[in-house]
Amino acid sequence: MEKVQKKIEQGREYRLMTSVVQPIDDEQMIVEGYATTFNQPYHLYNTYNNVGAEVEVKEQIDRNAFDNCDMSDVIFQYDHEGRVFARLSNKTMELTIDDKGLKVKAFLGGTQIGRNLYEEIKGGYTDKMSFGFVVADDGSKIEAEGNNYLRTIYDIRKLYDVSAVSIPANDFTSISARKQCDGVIAELETERAKAEEEARIKAEQRESLAKKLEALRKD
Repeated sequence: MEKVQKKIEQGREYRLMTSVVQPIDDEQMIVEGYATTFNQPYHLYNTYNNVGAEVEVKEQIDRNAFDNCDMSDVIFQYDHEGRVFARLSNKTMELTIDDKGLKVKAFLGGTQIGRNLYEEIKGGYTDKMSFGFVVADDGSKIEAEGNNYLRTIYDIRKLYDVSAVSIPANDFTSISARKQCDGVIAELETERAKAEEEARIKAEQRESLAKKLEALRKD
């Protein structure tokens, strides 16, 4: 998967789809599923904060994240590599945005390997998909939720592909998400620690002042 690793280094991100890909038409060999759902936080990975406590990092896709997205020629692959099984430009794939999310519909009957993949999906051997994308500059925001963090993606610049996967895409999710999130979370942790220290100092100052006032009243 060296090609995918290089793409991650260049800023591309991958997410394992939250729903399964499933066959809907045996005659036409059509499969469908949702690339992502909107405003439904999902787990990205766990990390540790500045005091060594484990925290969870989640993510959600905003309802309007694809409004300005370049989806001019998205392709359908297997494990984000190799042959193209379907694509938008030749109308063997459809992408539809509805209130639930980004829906993918692909015709796999055009090639023998596509027909083989359809049978694998139909048999339940391959039942997940992943998608590769790039977020626009300032197109996402990470916020603290208690001791955990939530990244919201507001603006996806380009959607490259959707892929049926043999599950290593879950690793790509973690790797590419960490590349985008870890630095920001480290900064937020530093700010949190600074704010907590300032609050502690102010509390000590208030307590000290209260003791002095109490002593003055007694005098």
